[in-house]
Amino acid sequence: MDHSGQISAAGESAHDVLEVKHQARETTLLAARRAIRSCGTAIRAVHRREFHEALELIAVAAAYLAEADAALEGHPDVRYAGFVHDAKKEFAEANLTLAFVAGNPIPTAAELGVEVQAYLNGMAEAASELRRQVLDCLRRNENEEAERLLAVMDDVYGLLITIDYPDALTGGLRRTTDALRAVLERTRGDVTTALVASRLQQVVEQRMSTDDS
Repeated sequence: MDHSGQISAAGESAHDVLEVKHQARETTLLAARRAIRSCGTAIRAVHRREFHEALELIAVAAAYLAEADAALEGHPDVRYAGFVHDAKKEFAEANLTLAFVAGNPIPTAAELGVEVQAYLNGMAEAASELRRQVLDCLRRNENEEAERLLAVMDDVYGLLITIDYPDALTGGLRRTTDALRAVLERTRGDVTTALVASRLQQVVEQRMSTDDS
């Protein structure tokens, strides 16, 4: 039996399938990169306390992620290649950083349309981002706000250490949590030092005021 015709047909069929997957991958990869870029810019806007601009950039990122999801319809093998997870992690991070800094309710994974692995890793990175805010608050003598943000970091870390599952299930959450722990401890030390210095300054000023009177 001559199989040449069947082999040729199988090759054409495979080519058609892979071409569709390739196009889906290329569309998704570009959308994911644009989403990540928008999220990074949104986080920088949050640090400048430009919350309205951050919301607009997050909306742009959401549109790119919707484009990626649409392109991946029917291609689960492409969906779990890794770059979509990274984009959704950045999206969660941007949303959670904004909520933490602005003092807004935090959105859930379902509300953001991201998988729980991306959500938890994004939460860890958002908590790490708060170190910059804490240091800015200390420089402005906004000690209460610095303590509030430190408490958020501590709460996030307290949650994440209870997520005791293999990295294959959590998207490498253990490493992200370990990185947060290091950031948290440095930040706690900075806040403690600043608060002690502030209290000493108050004592000195009170004594000077008493002596003058």
